[in-house]
Amino acid sequence: MNQIEIISENSNCTAINVGSMDKWNEYSIIFPISRREVKGKIFLKDATQATGTEISLNSLPPKAELPDFHFHKKNEETYIILRGSGLFLVDDDSFPIEEGSVIRVAPEGKRCITNTSDSEMLFICIQSKAGSLEEYTIDDGEQVSIKGVES
Repeated sequence: MNQIEIISENSNCTAINVGSMDKWNEYSIIFPISRREVKGKIFLKDATQATGTEISLNSLPPKAELPDFHFHKKNEETYIILRGSGLFLVDDDSFPIEEGSVIRVAPEGKRCITNTSDSEMLFICIQSKAGSLEEYTIDDGEQVSIKGVES
């Protein structure tokens, strides 16, 4: 099993390296309730010390599906498909997905993802508390100058 490498860490930043996307399938986790091992899943919250999101990097083998049809109590999820194609199911709605697809699912939406292709599917899943984003993108940023650098 691969290990997450810490690149840099201080009071304002944690930088890690999980390696090449082609190696995501070498990671695995044990789900706490079912005690089932799931390969190709890397949770990043603890590794990066994140306080507002849980992000997972995922590798789904050909002709496979996520092991659990599930929903959340508080958190919405956004799936970003990086490689591969398949089907996404939310409640009774099934639709095709492919590289470049982005899917947001409300907490109560029962969801599952299936890789229908003959190659590995890679995707990112971002989980955050529904309704918690108050300011975003440029509205939440403030520009600062760096000594010796002109803006």
